[in-house]
Amino acid sequence: MQNIRKIAVLTSGGDAPGMNPCIRAVVRTAIYNNKEAFGVMQGYQGLIDNNMYEMKTRSVSNILHLGGTILKTARCMPFKTDEGQEIAYRNLKEREIDALVVIGGDGTFTGALRFSKRYPDIAVMGVPGTIDNDLYGTDYTLGFDTATNTVIEALDKIRDTADSHDRLFFVEVMGRDAGCIALRAGIAGGAEAIMLPETETALDDLINDLESSPNKSSSIVIVAEGDHHGGAYDIAKIVKDRIKSYHTKVTILGHLQRGGSPSSFDRILGSRLGYAAVNALLRGESQKMVGLRGNSIVLTELEEALTNHEFKLEDDLMEMVKVLSI
Repeated sequence: MQNIRKIAVLTSGGDAPGMNPCIRAVVRTAIYNNKEAFGVMQGYQGLIDNNMYEMKTRSVSNILHLGGTILKTARCMPFKTDEGQEIAYRNLKEREIDALVVIGGDGTFTGALRFSKRYPDIAVMGVPGTIDNDLYGTDYTLGFDTATNTVIEALDKIRDTADSHDRLFFVEVMGRDAGCIALRAGIAGGAEAIMLPETETALDDLINDLESSPNKSSSIVIVAEGDHHGGAYDIAKIVKDRIKSYHTKVTILGHLQRGGSPSSFDRILGSRLGYAAVNALLRGESQKMVGLRGNSIVLTELEEALTNHEFKLEDDLMEMVKVLSI
């Protein structure tokens, strides 16, 4: 078993609320176990630029409530090359860093796995951090709960205007490949319809549903950005041409969903996953992802997390959409 003395942590890819609680947990768990902790700035770019520093207990004080990531994040094309990874490895070895905790999504894990296979003497542990909640091996990813709550808050406010003006609002939310945010926020926000990348909703069915509810003073349709018919503007234009009785409006929530103070759920999840990641490394684990299944922390091989696409939306929630929108 590798004797780990120094652990570095980085955040990569899109930021997500809950990353800072996770960084805090990694640093303090490492120090509690008499290990040194290092923060890497701007993700994998920081490994190549040797932009990292030792973190103490106080380095992560008062960050639980902060959105984003104090370590910054960046997408790093050079790390995808052998030359870039070799530079990153030399910088880690120069500082005698033995292990790396990477917080991010599938792109982050792909880089970590390739790096660890090439340089197995650097142990690697992944923490799922993405608002899309689309990684296999965990029920929830960091940031998903906060992002969903942000969308629900926006829907509640949009509903006020929709009711006041008898309008039909199309609200586009993030989710190019996964409709998790759209589905849950749509149910919680009382949306009349939810359009998801996982299911191909027929526009004729959507229009029929809207026309069959003439007594409704307002309607909200949630559109995940990856829907097959295009974005909210494209769908709204088609519906507007077909239903003259509705005044249609479009709202794109965009990156609003990625910011903000993490919810209590994401703060606890980030803390649990960061704590578990360090302890897994100290037990000799590597090339794995820590996740939450039920209420238990589990480890999944990074290879499996990246190649297994069995993740799907809950059947009961999918069935509820039509029933509850009557």
